[in-house]
Amino acid sequence: MAFANSQGNRVAIIGATGYGGLQLVRLLTDHPKFKITFLGGERTAGKKWNEVIPFINLSDDLTIEPCNPERISQEADYAFLSLPNGVASQLVPHLIKNDIKVIDLSADYRFKSLDMWKSVYSTEAEKYARDDYQLCNSAIYGLPEFFASEIFKSNLVSCPGCFPTASLLSLIPFLRQGLIDNDGLIIDAKSGSSGGGRNPKEHLLLSECSESIMPYGVIGHRHTREIEELSSFFADANINLQFTPHLVPMVRGILTTVYGRLRDPGLTAEDCTTVLQAFFKDKTFIDVLPVGTYPSTKWVKNTNKALISVQVDKRNGRIVIMCVIDNLLKGQAGQAVQCLNIMAGYDEDIYLPKTNFYP
Repeated sequence: MAFANSQGNRVAIIGATGYGGLQLVRLLTDHPKFKITFLGGERTAGKKWNEVIPFINLSDDLTIEPCNPERISQEADYAFLSLPNGVASQLVPHLIKNDIKVIDLSADYRFKSLDMWKSVYSTEAEKYARDDYQLCNSAIYGLPEFFASEIFKSNLVSCPGCFPTASLLSLIPFLRQGLIDNDGLIIDAKSGSSGGGRNPKEHLLLSECSESIMPYGVIGHRHTREIEELSSFFADANINLQFTPHLVPMVRGILTTVYGRLRDPGLTAEDCTTVLQAFFKDKTFIDVLPVGTYPSTKWVKNTNKALISVQVDKRNGRIVIMCVIDNLLKGQAGQAVQCLNIMAGYDEDIYLPKTNFYP
């Protein structure tokens, strides 16, 4: 996809020293079309970037600044917000008012209804005052494989969560064509510890999570409602599903395994693979694997790729869809840069990694 665009290409990264921000800085440092002109942070404000993050050296060595929307508006044309839930919404209305195009990595604009966000993110809603109903309604969900044309025209893109990205890439091709039942959908998901962010948390300590696997958020995980809302949109029906995430002892990567029931029990794994191949034809970052080849998180580590495989249990008519992504890239910063490329009118794959160094 290529469009003409006269917009400037200065980029601000807010929340630059978190895991999401670090990936953004790394991806954009040598990007041929964009220049990082502002780095924002609170705890590190006033310090030089190379002093705080010496392993990602910036030739300009910018000073990290407080997240002041007026300063950001002076220095940038695009702003990435890699901030805790609730915080981004305190900046976005000011940035949009000043004609800054925003790519938000938090959940603040993933729901069309602000009331829904307040229900799902009730703790944050009590802490942060919000009345930006119209912005919620107009924000575009940043899943480029399905919303590229809308992303190109948008000034506010809300990037999906990492679990929803892998889950929706698996579900949407079959929901959209009515090939699976809307009821009884189950998503079993596993993520590396970097999904918990960079701030210290007891359950992410090496001595706590190493040599172990554990479920969490078994009922009511926040990403459940996000997955349901997008699934319902594409199925044109109300989707109520079961989503269970697990923490596994690795740093990067997500594996989602989706279970559903085929409406036509005569469909084979080969048929379902053909459905995926046709659906993702010409989608740069999605690879559909042959029947019997099951994806590994190591195959997509440090890339913006998603690998998908499907199997069918002929005994009971159930379909099993497996997807792996790097949670920090295709599940976060890489997908955000993919959206940036589209918003600016460039090919979506510019300077995004498609292959890793194996193993």
